[in-house]
Amino acid sequence: MPITVVNILQIAVALLLGIAILLQVKGQGTGLFGSAEGSFRTRRGLELTLFRFTIFLVIVFVTLSILSARYF
Repeated sequence: MPITVVNILQIAVALLLGIAILLQVKGQGTGLFGSAEGSFRTRRGLELTLFRFTIFLVIVFVTLSILSARYF
């Protein structure tokens, strides 16, 4: 894979990762450290899917970063 393709993929994954993180922060409460009621609840439905998608994006981003640093 040429370096430009890896760089474009890395930028796209970084943008998706930022969006996924911002969508998760939206529902966390308005206080400085979040709401106390939400601290010990389980994720369900769309929130769980978004959480797992964020973990997947982090793994893809780190993999692309390692490939970019090691081979290009």
